[in-house]
Amino acid sequence: MTTVSPSSAAQAARAALAGRLVVLRKNAGLKAFEVAARCGWHKSKVSRIENGRVLPSDADIRAWCAACSAEQHIDDLIAESRSADEMYVEWKRLHRTGIRHFQQSVIPLYQRTRLFRVYCSNVVPGLLQTHGYAEALLSTISDFQGTPNDAPEAAAARLDRSRVIHEGNHRFVLLLVEETVLRHRIGAPEVMAGQLGRLLELMSLPSVAFGVIPFTAERTMWPLETFMVFDTDRVQVETLSAEINITRPSEIAVYTKAFTALQNLAVFGPKARARILAAIEALG
Repeated sequence: MTTVSPSSAAQAARAALAGRLVVLRKNAGLKAFEVAARCGWHKSKVSRIENGRVLPSDADIRAWCAACSAEQHIDDLIAESRSADEMYVEWKRLHRTGIRHFQQSVIPLYQRTRLFRVYCSNVVPGLLQTHGYAEALLSTISDFQGTPNDAPEAAAARLDRSRVIHEGNHRFVLLLVEETVLRHRIGAPEVMAGQLGRLLELMSLPSVAFGVIPFTAERTMWPLETFMVFDTDRVQVETLSAEINITRPSEIAVYTKAFTALQNLAVFGPKARARILAAIEALG
């Protein structure tokens, strides 16, 4: 079974913005080449913007609205453009100066979130990673992407970000992993042993519910890409090439429905602990 690409929301947002700009042009009684002339652009730029192939910059929107005598729409359109720009962001762009800065940039989002729902099909969730595991993983990611490798500093920033699970009882973290996550060797055996031991510690926190979807689970929901649901306001989806931020309620509902289905497949408490212990034993 296939799913709709999670970048569909970003594409729809860009198309909606382009549509609004077209309406402004038509309401002003202007042809595309006339807007281009008034803005000092090549006419092909207007075509690329109106077809959603290029996301206009803040300066582009200001120039467009001025050309159409529609300056009252500038602030709203800039906000819409920035939202569309943030929906689909390639990792190379996010990590262009290293991963540490990106880890720090999302701390406010983590601090204001009251309910985290996290599903990971490939690695241990970032909220539960040890420094050694995070450093090994982030170093591999940097090398693959060809971005600056600041893995030790980025790992420290990730652990700083993860302190939210220890801060009071006003946050609840529900984390699900496929059992394969416990067996993937990220780093040396001693790194994996430390990480699995850390899971045993953290799953005892009252604010944390850690579930494992067993190898043998009869699948009523297929394995998905890693995703996080922040309260009911935002979903972040991680693909190989990009981070996708979803804020459209209808798409958030799809992911919360999927999370519930995956949660129903998972085991918690002693059964989850037994699978972690088995993974530690398998390290040899």
